[in-house]
Amino acid sequence: MLTQERYHSILSIINEKHAVTVSELSQLLDTSESTIRRDLTALDQLGKLKKVFGGATSIKQTLGFIEASTSTKETLMQEEKTEIARYCATLINDTDFVYIDAGTTTSRLIDYIPETSRAVYVTNGIVHARKLIKRGLNAYIVGGKVKPATEAIVGAEGISSLKNLNFSKAFIGTNGIDVEAGFTTPDIDEAKMKEAAINKSYMAFVMADHTKFKRVFPVSFSPLRQCCIITDAVPDNTFNNETVIKEVMH
Repeated sequence: MLTQERYHSILSIINEKHAVTVSELSQLLDTSESTIRRDLTALDQLGKLKKVFGGATSIKQTLGFIEASTSTKETLMQEEKTEIARYCATLINDTDFVYIDAGTTTSRLIDYIPETSRAVYVTNGIVHARKLIKRGLNAYIVGGKVKPATEAIVGAEGISSLKNLNFSKAFIGTNGIDVEAGFTTPDIDEAKMKEAAINKSYMAFVMADHTKFKRVFPVSFSPLRQCCIITDAVPDNTFNNETVIKEVMH
């Protein structure tokens, strides 16, 4: 079997099973384990799969409805989130009417907005509203049901709160970014809030570190082309073909 044929077979098996061992691949493809290990290393470097001890896992897979708590998310990818937030703050002008989505990366954005900013801010994040007020910024919070895990306001009342608003810019968080599925999140109500905010914005920026790429969660809230992505790094050029992407770390 030629190398490219093995690569194709390995990816097909992993995408179907989501995880596989070196010995399983060796038996299925009738190939030595040493060759399989080299193939997995090469495919991992190409960003096609994730090599783990004893085998590999699929990069693209549905992750279910389980979502980490806000306190847990705060500890992840801190440097990357900071650089993304710092850059996004420079995009805000005094004449802007800004929507800031709930989320740990979007929350960090508020830390870098100058206290002299004259823009008007609307958020569905409880923590975000508190931070905006403490910085003396002109802030509003939407009404609706509170989701404890993310401390976000969601639901029909929240969407209704956005109906008559027209934002110049929106800063949105996401759990997953995929070429086919677009931007995704585990929660239906939160997805609807994100979708509503994007649809009511002249420009929408999705703030996401590199770990969000090639991940798919159950609910899509926007195609990639509808938003710009601000990130620390992009895994491959396929995403650049779908939308505008700004990398803030090199």
